[in-house]
Amino acid sequence: MKPPPCNRDISRAGIFVTYCVSLCDCYIVLQFSRAGTPQPGYKEAMDRPEHILIVDDDAEIRSLLCEYLERQGIRAQAVVDGRGMRTALETGQFDLVILDLMLPGEDGLTLCRDLRARSNLPVIMLTARGDETDRIVGLEMGADDYVPKPFNPRELLARIKAVLRRSQSLPSLATTEVSHLHFAGWTLDLTHRQLTSSDGVVVALSGGEYRLLKVFLEHPNRILSRDQLLDLTHGRESTPFDRSIDVQVGRLRRRLGDTGSESVLIKTVRGEGYVLAATVEAQK
Repeated sequence: MKPPPCNRDISRAGIFVTYCVSLCDCYIVLQFSRAGTPQPGYKEAMDRPEHILIVDDDAEIRSLLCEYLERQGIRAQAVVDGRGMRTALETGQFDLVILDLMLPGEDGLTLCRDLRARSNLPVIMLTARGDETDRIVGLEMGADDYVPKPFNPRELLARIKAVLRRSQSLPSLATTEVSHLHFAGWTLDLTHRQLTSSDGVVVALSGGEYRLLKVFLEHPNRILSRDQLLDLTHGRESTPFDRSIDVQVGRLRRRLGDTGSESVLIKTVRGEGYVLAATVEAQK
């Protein structure tokens, strides 16, 4: 596959250099400001710059992503594999992990699953494999988003901001020392993101299902519209034909065994949205 031409664009902001990064049979186009006034960054909207950990075995991708994010006002640190990721997480504080799927040693799915078992740190999966099955498996392992290569760096930045905004906008019960939420015989472990039935069976939740259930538990017995649920779980508004929340609610109902002819736990309020009809008890 012939790479797109690399060029230099000169503007008042300075000189922009476009890099063409070869990755197997595709190319990633990244653009950076080499001089002039830096572009408005995410740091301007925050008290401190966000800190991103990049886990990717491609040296060029690590270098270029770090440079791009730094120029957007976001601190970035890059490591090669799972061992480096664990060391970085033990010694530093991060707000989000960009995790490549294909890594030497432990793959990204394994690392995501292990990370999700002990942390609520947001994860964006990054991979050259854009197969829908890989994307679904990644999300089910607890990833918050999934970006296939080749990618547009501006899109990746937008997704990073959306995931961070979503994780920060959700009321964090963990900050008030709450570790478990009990409802209708179920227990949601906020530390390990695990759902357990009354008879001790652990039910696996995807990242989306966990976020949706957490939102319901934080607003029990309150009608939540589709727009509200999309905003709280995905950081975006719904479109006229967007039924993703309905699909997610259906999956969550199946996890909870709430699949009779008429749901009794997560009820549908026609024309308005959904409501969790249960008493929620918090436990430290």
